[in-house]
Amino acid sequence: MGGGMTTVERTQVFLLPDLGEGLSEAEIVQWRVAVGDIVTVDQSVVEVETAKAVVDVPCPYAGRVVTLHGAAGEVRPVGQPLITIAPLDGGDEPAGHATYREEERAGSGNVLIGYGTGHGGATRRRRRPRLAVAPEPADAGPADGGDTGGAGPIAAPGPRAADAPTAAGPTPGPGPRAAGGPTTAGGPVAGGGLAGSAAAARPAALVISPIVRRLARERGVDLGTVRGSGPGGVIRRADVEAALVVPVARLAAVPDPQVAPTPEVDGDVIVPLTGVRKVIADKLSRSRREIPEVTIWVDVDATGLLETRAAINAATPDAPVSILALLARICLSGLRRFPQLNSRVDTEGQRIVQSAGVHLGIAAQTDRGLLVPVLRDAQRLTTAELAAELTATTAAARAGTLAPARLTGGTFTLNNYGVFGVDGSTPIINHPEAALLGVGRIVDKPWVVDGQLAVRKVTQLSLTFDHRVCDGGVAGGFLRHVADCVERPALLIAAV
Repeated sequence: MGGGMTTVERTQVFLLPDLGEGLSEAEIVQWRVAVGDIVTVDQSVVEVETAKAVVDVPCPYAGRVVTLHGAAGEVRPVGQPLITIAPLDGGDEPAGHATYREEERAGSGNVLIGYGTGHGGATRRRRRPRLAVAPEPADAGPADGGDTGGAGPIAAPGPRAADAPTAAGPTPGPGPRAAGGPTTAGGPVAGGGLAGSAAAARPAALVISPIVRRLARERGVDLGTVRGSGPGGVIRRADVEAALVVPVARLAAVPDPQVAPTPEVDGDVIVPLTGVRKVIADKLSRSRREIPEVTIWVDVDATGLLETRAAINAATPDAPVSILALLARICLSGLRRFPQLNSRVDTEGQRIVQSAGVHLGIAAQTDRGLLVPVLRDAQRLTTAELAAELTATTAAARAGTLAPARLTGGTFTLNNYGVFGVDGSTPIINHPEAALLGVGRIVDKPWVVDGQLAVRKVTQLSLTFDHRVCDGGVAGGFLRHVADCVERPALLIAAV
């Protein structure tokens, strides 16, 4: 190194950034770089998993990787060191990076997950994670059924196209490494190779995420019996979670303090309360403890709403509008008239806070559990924009690609439980919001129209609200306005 400070003195330590509301730690899924690699500003260096999403973390510094703080599968708290970067000698500067030195000195300042300047290109030694062959647990016996096929709490998204195995399967590493057991970018896989001739005869289980291997090891799941749903048959976390619902007798040997098996009761089933499932349980329990909620409902004739949707889609076939988008538009109209429902109670400050914008939450059932992605400032969107945002947001939520910030901060929730074939519900409010509108299935029912009995498309609307923010008059007025707009969509124009 030339004159001035040494490389050690000039190293920059990037701390695990703030992950959003209520998230104080993250688990390292896989490192995207290794010690000695050259990174550029805002290059993604690690993939982490929180209780709400799996996200990439961009590094705001450029240089050579000196230290990776934490191994794959390790939980790191926010504010603790994540990666240490040292500046490069002039001769090490990557070709074509004219602004490298300026970036190295300044950093990007983008330390929030999911945000970056987007110019972190390929590096000289960028490594892709190896596709690991999962080892057989040493004490695992043959699978004895009990797989219900249900989805588990957290399903990490599958590998990106660049990391997916080819049709021919993963490429084995060089001889010495292969002989020492399967590896990933984070190092050797614990547990060694396959044990026993019966296990060796099985097709190799393909696993990328160390979280999947660790989860299978802790829960006693034989990865050789799990069918992978990822590209090329890669086993994802959802596949392991689906195999977690097993008879109690089998769980008796699982070293998990969260599970208290009772082998003497045959037929009982234990489902670990972890990940997103635990977050959901905690949040709903808090809602029930703190919010004095009331539910009111009304049956409505949705024939006019369906006709309106058909007319809109006939006029704009390239930008179809869903019933959910129209209901969202109606809710926004109602909240403009009754802003008390677009609020939250600040218990510490003993005050009610009405939000300036409507951050609309949409309840979405996913393989990871019930999530509520948020459309911020939804009142600024047109109906067509609402439809497009709803489609994109719910798809991203089900794929597990939403940033944690997109799953918090809602002020009002719309829940279409009619997709499950039910008429009504008394849902629990999404804390700390003050209200939630539920929509049941739309079915043919006898209905009186202008004194005559007719068959109409009927649905039930339910409004659950926090009685601290308003009384029945406001809640009833909102629900009646929504019902009137469903029955006569032309009222939306008059309400603008």
